Amino acid sequence: MVHQNTGSFRKSLNLFDSTAIVVGSMIGSGIFIVSADMSRTLGSPGWLLVTWLITGLLTIIAALSYGELASMMPKAGGQYVYLRAAYNPLTGFLYGWTFFLVIQTGTIAAVAMAFAKFLGVLIPSLSEQNVIFSIGFLKINIAQLVAIGSIAFLTWINTNGIKEGKVIQNTFTIFKVLLVLIFLIVGLLLARNFDAISFNKSIFWDAAGGTRTNPVQLTTLAIITGIGTAMVGSLFSSDAWNNITFTAGEVINPKKNIPLSLFIGTSIVTVFYICANLVYLQALPLRGIADGSGVMERGIQFATNDRLGSAAIFGLFGNSAALIMAAFVVISTFGCNNGLIFAGARVYYAMAMDKLFFKRVGNLNAKGVPSSGLILQGIWASILCLSGKYGDLLDYVIFAVLIFYCLTIFGIFILRKKQPDAERPYKAFGYPVLPAIYIILACLIMIDLLIYKPNYTWPGLIIVLIGIPVYYLWNAKDIKETAQ
Repeated sequence: MVHQNTGSFRKSLNLFDSTAIVVGSMIGSGIFIVSADMSRTLGSPGWLLVTWLITGLLTIIAALSYGELASMMPKAGGQYVYLRAAYNPLTGFLYGWTFFLVIQTGTIAAVAMAFAKFLGVLIPSLSEQNVIFSIGFLKINIAQLVAIGSIAFLTWINTNGIKEGKVIQNTFTIFKVLLVLIFLIVGLLLARNFDAISFNKSIFWDAAGGTRTNPVQLTTLAIITGIGTAMVGSLFSSDAWNNITFTAGEVINPKKNIPLSLFIGTSIVTVFYICANLVYLQALPLRGIADGSGVMERGIQFATNDRLGSAAIFGLFGNSAALIMAAFVVISTFGCNNGLIFAGARVYYAMAMDKLFFKRVGNLNAKGVPSSGLILQGIWASILCLSGKYGDLLDYVIFAVLIFYCLTIFGIFILRKKQPDAERPYKAFGYPVLPAIYIILACLIMIDLLIYKPNYTWPGLIIVLIGIPVYYLWNAKDIKETAQ
């Protein structure tokens, strides 16, 4: 059956737009939260910064490596297309299957819920405590409806054309970057607490689990495994940089602009994230007491609801700090979700064109966007919001995300052999050393997670593997329809 497109992709994204998608999709709410949990695992300011630095370097190396593939195959679908070309259609499908089922839609649901929860801080009547429907295991609160409303609105915006989507993305990314810069400048210059700085210096490399009152010294092996397990948080916060590759069909001069936007965007966000952790370490003691009465007693480890951004500026703004940071996170998550929603549908479009997804998703509307894919993505993400399991899905999928990153980067080695004469306007920086370093380190992290966080890893692996019979069933269905 031949796909009938009612429109075509329109080249509308320049280097600034592409970089805005990278930066805007990466920065959500994670950087203001996850370091608390990471601190409980590592117990040391030095090792916390090292973990974020490793995450940043891995992300930049991956982005530089993806640049080669993006310049070779500047097509809608990005990573799905690279995996299909380097390996086979099954590998591409397994990525697309996991991407739709949990990676992209689960992230959209989680970001939408973060948007709704922090909006509830500003407008208490929208709090998740306001349950409006309850029957058996199913409970629906107003925050879930707000989250679904935000997904529906951004989906509608993006069905109206790429220009509308990029205006939202650019506007919110610019605003977000300015707010992050203000937070960093205010935090680094004005939120210093010399008692906290002195304490953190005294334990800088003193890795210890437990709490301030009951520290437990970590062995070298425990530190290494702790870094691996703590990176679940930092890797999630640094993810989604690859979303720009999905939109290659709409990027002006993609062979140049996609590699550049990947490098510039990931570098900016990495610097922001490390500086944000410096703010926390200057404002708060890393180790704290779970039931401490104030922000200093609770420290970074036990900041109320893990909201480190609010805790870091509490000394300057008092109780208003929570409202200030809530407003920022609302803006940040809204812009983040626009990038995720905008880019994700391009993967389903590429799969549908290969007859590995619903045929209608392979159509573009009159505005040149895959509206059916956008709507289907929005519906499934909304169901995940209602399920209340989006957080679990994200935990499960980090292992799968790393698998596909490793496979994609190893694909560079494969394609250099399979297609030695293919045009490569940009070649992976530091090849073969840096891509190999990424693969080795990412594999070590995965082994670490398999051993020490099995609840995070095996479910993600199972989700990927379930895609194998689905692939063959889908192929059988297509063969049957073709024969008819």
